[in-house]
Amino acid sequence: MSINPRELKLLKTGTTTVGVQCSDGIVLATDRRVTSGYYIAHRRGKKIHFIDKHVAVTIAGAVSDAQRIVDNLKAEASLYRLEKSRNIRIASLASLASTLLFEARPFIYIVQLIIGGVDDTGPALYAVDWFGSITKEKYIATGSGTHLALAILDSGFRPEMSVKETLPLALKAVEAAMRIDPGSGEGIDSVIITREESRMLSDEEIKKYLSKTVK
Repeated sequence: MSINPRELKLLKTGTTTVGVQCSDGIVLATDRRVTSGYYIAHRRGKKIHFIDKHVAVTIAGAVSDAQRIVDNLKAEASLYRLEKSRNIRIASLASLASTLLFEARPFIYIVQLIIGGVDDTGPALYAVDWFGSITKEKYIATGSGTHLALAILDSGFRPEMSVKETLPLALKAVEAAMRIDPGSGEGIDSVIITREESRMLSDEEIKKYLSKTVK
């Protein structure tokens, strides 16, 4: 199916989501603003979702489409764990997301995903677009604030960085986009995933990390 370039304006949505693979885990971060064109539809939108205890996903695009894909991934990950008595690998989950999106053609789910987690092979990060294309990444951003967030990530990322070292960088990438991009704002949510823990950061923790200088 071909898309008329004039129609791309209708598909563009506002948000900033970031994912970074660290030496010991994964950092995901997003803004909270939900937009419909130039209208702010919600100021506390949840754009990071745990698929299972060891893997999470960020969403950008049409909310209903993203919710449908996330629900399917959660169900399949839970079923896999029950049947196999082990966690699904991140690569397998990304491949499943790719299949769900690809098989929707000629109709498409308008959603971009960043899937990150830690399995028996170590930390892994993948990006999946609405056509089902899948890429393995060290760091990535999606949404209307992508170019602003990537500028920060490009300048500060090092593969040997730990989760603790990476958090200020990922958060400042989203913060930079929020300053300029009208589609991003209302605060930041962030998740960290390591072998030891998987959790959402509190607002107080995010403020503390944002106060640190990124070298």
